[in-house]
Amino acid sequence: MSAWKKFTTYVKVTGGAVLIFSGINIYRGNEKFYNDFVMPLNSRLPPEFSHKLAIVACKYNVFPKPKFEDSERLKVKLLNFNLKNPIGIAAGFDKQAEVPDKLLDLGFGFVEIGSVTPLPQPGNDKPRVFRLNEDKAIINRYGFNSDGHDVVFERMKDIRAKNDLQGLIGVNLGKNKTSEDPVEDYVKGVKKFAGVADYLVVNVSSPNTPGLRDMQHKDILYNLLKATIAARNELKLPNSPPIFLKLAPDLTKQELKEVTDTIKRKECKIDGLIISNTTISRDPELKSDETKETGGLSGAPLMKKSTKMIAEVYKMTGGKVPIIGVGGVFDGKDAYEKIAAGATTVQLYTAFAYHGPFVIPKIKKELQEILEQKGYKTVNDAVGKEADRFLS
Repeated sequence: MSAWKKFTTYVKVTGGAVLIFSGINIYRGNEKFYNDFVMPLNSRLPPEFSHKLAIVACKYNVFPKPKFEDSERLKVKLLNFNLKNPIGIAAGFDKQAEVPDKLLDLGFGFVEIGSVTPLPQPGNDKPRVFRLNEDKAIINRYGFNSDGHDVVFERMKDIRAKNDLQGLIGVNLGKNKTSEDPVEDYVKGVKKFAGVADYLVVNVSSPNTPGLRDMQHKDILYNLLKATIAARNELKLPNSPPIFLKLAPDLTKQELKEVTDTIKRKECKIDGLIISNTTISRDPELKSDETKETGGLSGAPLMKKSTKMIAEVYKMTGGKVPIIGVGGVFDGKDAYEKIAAGATTVQLYTAFAYHGPFVIPKIKKELQEILEQKGYKTVNDAVGKEADRFLS
């Protein structure tokens, strides 16, 4: 055997052994091995490839089911839904509805897929995802890369055929980049997914589709919400899905007031808000070189900004509009801050990208301990109780 063949055989054997050893440790739930070996290795991979790899890992049940059991204290009521815990995964991770059931199995209380556009589209050019490791953040400019309504609908229909789903699955709706009638894109989404989604999200806050955020302005927003709500109501489904509106964190206080005034109108009265999407602002204290990249910033730098916005909206609406809080949730304290500011449930994404599935039980355990320490019997008891603290 030549020296080259010996070398390649050695690489294959040792590489295979490493993969098997890694797989066994991950499957057995060895958190230390995962944090000390898998995630540092993962951080060296291109971010979008890493994202795809995570979807594949979920699809083939590489990650173990968590041993942590949700307590009664973590149960929460969101609208008419009773969730086992308030921790969800935000839209942007499972864009094409490939693994929402698998994500529920990992311990999330609810999963939001999408954004989904009527027609398939590739999104923006690559590279379009960047890690800001020093800042615990990510910048993305995916631009609504989507398999389109028809493909995603078939996947959702197959998932709905299962009887053992342990949580909610929401569908986040977007518009096609070159659409001549953006409002109609959202109406099509409502009509397409109302029968298979537990809730729907009107996403007009991504910074990566030209002109999209303009739809948050009061006149356009009025027409959009009026049309989408009417489309949902005209279907007359026995279990009509609630509609949430997802907002950008870069709205001024005046713009935010205009939004809240609009959703108070009868014909625009949505069921809840998601606060917030990614930000286009860049704090001068950010350390990573990738800060200069265009796109939406998520992760730790968004935590305070989104939490303050939650508190502002909670006060503006008198706590009458349910809020899903998202932006920079990495631990139980972060989750509690969002809830105390006025969110009924929270979502994460960047923490999952940086720390993997073991972050889910960690956040839930820490949140449970905080609720217990503060004397709250349920999550709902804590909602908005400290909103004023975040407004100063």
